[in-house]
Amino acid sequence: MINKILRFIGTLIGVVVGIYVFAVLLPLVSVFISIPEGIHFTPVNIGYYAVGGVLFGLIFYLITPLFINIFNRILSWAESKLKAVPTQDIVLVVFGLIVTLVIGLLISYPVSRIPVVGVFIAPVLTLFLVFIGIRFLLSRKDEFTFLTTLFSRGRSSKGKDNEVFKILDTSAIIDGRIVDICKTGFLEGIIVVAGFVLEELRHIADSSDLLKRNRGRRGLDVLNKIQKDMQIPVQIYEGDFDDVAEVDSKLVRLAKTINGKVITNDYNLNKVCELQGVPVLNINELANAVKPVVLPGEEMAAQIIKEGKESGQGVAYLDDGTMIVVEGGRRHIGETIEVLVTSVLQTAAGRMIFAKPKENADQVSGVKQ
Repeated sequence: MINKILRFIGTLIGVVVGIYVFAVLLPLVSVFISIPEGIHFTPVNIGYYAVGGVLFGLIFYLITPLFINIFNRILSWAESKLKAVPTQDIVLVVFGLIVTLVIGLLISYPVSRIPVVGVFIAPVLTLFLVFIGIRFLLSRKDEFTFLTTLFSRGRSSKGKDNEVFKILDTSAIIDGRIVDICKTGFLEGIIVVAGFVLEELRHIADSSDLLKRNRGRRGLDVLNKIQKDMQIPVQIYEGDFDDVAEVDSKLVRLAKTINGKVITNDYNLNKVCELQGVPVLNINELANAVKPVVLPGEEMAAQIIKEGKESGQGVAYLDDGTMIVVEGGRRHIGETIEVLVTSVLQTAAGRMIFAKPKENADQVSGVKQ
């Protein structure tokens, strides 16, 4: 409906432009057409203006959709760029514009009264003050956090939680499990991918090492899948921190700037975030947390696939990768047997389950009886 209205308005503008253009051209045409002097609305004139209005109206009717599409693209591009700009930067720029413009007007008024050159110096001085003021505020934005808190007090806690930025680390992107997490719907907020992380992925994808190159390309594929197939919004942060060299340090700085949380698999980055007071979401910790809870005495089926480190041990794995060490399971390699859980050990690498074949447990219980 809006496009139809805009097209109608464009057609009217074309009609007006056509009449005006043909009116300007009328004196030139009058050289070849006999038009009485002093008469401006003869049938010849009216017909001449009508031809111009219809011609330009038709042209504008045809090209208006093209201009609408161009305008929508520019609007979408500007909107995507503005979404990537932190709220703190926007607030600081607006605040800086107001303050520096007021100061510039106060200073430029007496300057403008200088003869001859004052009129030219005053606007240049105002623009210079605006540039210096905004650059000063952005360079020290970490000290002006109180401005953003003033604008966020009126929002409810529910809306604030839903708007939390989740910043993806390179390791979390390459890992690929972030796609499955997004599909489940448990991850809320806005996914943020920093430009320097994309640059690091690009370098990895262009590496001469085959393994690194495949990892980098998989990371880029994961990003495309998140951006195209997922319902969760994704934003690209184009900013950078030139005074910081390492990507991990930049991620910590970005999380502080936009008040976001870092999603990572990197153990070292996890610890740095905790020391810096930055919230961090570790995918490995999430994977360990959602593994099924197994208690001693429970029975389960396990396929023994290889020997264990100790004599007579066999090793099996659950679907989630949890290792099961089966005492006396070596002779059952290649078989799927029922085992009885004896103990569960939680380590930094994950959860380990110790068990023994159920038949052995039944024989021991029979002897006791």
